[in-house]
Amino acid sequence: MSNGQGLTPTKSDGDADLAARAAWLHYVGGMTQAEVAKRLNVPNTRAHRYIARAQNEGLVRIFVDVEATDCVQLETDLMNRYGLGYCRIGMDIPDNNPIPLKTLSAVGANFFMQAAAGRKHQVIGVGNGRTLAASVNAMGRQATPDVKFVSVLGGLTRSFAANPYDVIHRLAQKTSAASFLMPAPLYANSAQDKQVMLKQFGISETMELIGEATLIVLGVGDVGSGDGGISVSLLDGSSAAADLRKAGAVAEMLGQFLDADGAIMTTPYDDRVMAPPLETLRGREVVAIAGGKTKVPALRATLASGLLSGLITDEATARAIVELSTA
Repeated sequence: MSNGQGLTPTKSDGDADLAARAAWLHYVGGMTQAEVAKRLNVPNTRAHRYIARAQNEGLVRIFVDVEATDCVQLETDLMNRYGLGYCRIGMDIPDNNPIPLKTLSAVGANFFMQAAAGRKHQVIGVGNGRTLAASVNAMGRQATPDVKFVSVLGGLTRSFAANPYDVIHRLAQKTSAASFLMPAPLYANSAQDKQVMLKQFGISETMELIGEATLIVLGVGDVGSGDGGISVSLLDGSSAAADLRKAGAVAEMLGQFLDADGAIMTTPYDDRVMAPPLETLRGREVVAIAGGKTKVPALRATLASGLLSGLITDEATARAIVELSTA
């Protein structure tokens, strides 16, 4: 059957339409999944898959009109203590993961959408990692053709299943904006190799675009933790994280390291990291999206560095940072 434009709808088109209808009946119509299945004449399991697909593709946006007084107070405390211009704290929800991705992704997605929809930033730099990936996946689709996204650090890995390029790739899918990758590993094999790569077509242009970014959104890694810490596979051997901890490293940002007081450390990785030096972030809007119990010391160190102008985190993490800072 033609759709009137000489095209024949595909099975994928039909499934997308059913996913949207299922989500509408469930969330707006208040129907149970069983009632949705009956209405669409599909099995219950397929109705469930349709609703889940609609969520994953950003067709469903849920707004809760509530003033979380405790979160607002924590935001104010962190902004005053660390000189932040922006702070958003998501209310805690049940989450068995060490990193509260449900909370972080909901608040992070909203921030990404607002930043992309505004006209304040024409170039937005983006880091990588699970939290940023979850935030982008939770975004709704919106066309923002006037914005450019650029990856601010290398992240090419041997495992394409865990490719951090998924963040920038998904941003392009969600926004239809021009998006630029950093086609390089996080660390070059040597300082000489880094200099060679910086001259390569694609990488040099990406570095120039990073320099134009007026907003940078990134994650924060803790040193040596398996839950949101920098991957040991990216460092020089299995004992590298332990060596960094002994030297005083607490937090990782853009492949570079901070001590507990927020001072930028000098490490053997500085001349090899495929990312701009941390000092070049000063004077720009830099917002971190991170949270979880293991991240508390790292986030406190990053806040103390003065590199951040904004923070998105969860309620439990924010409270722990405030308590640690006042101890």
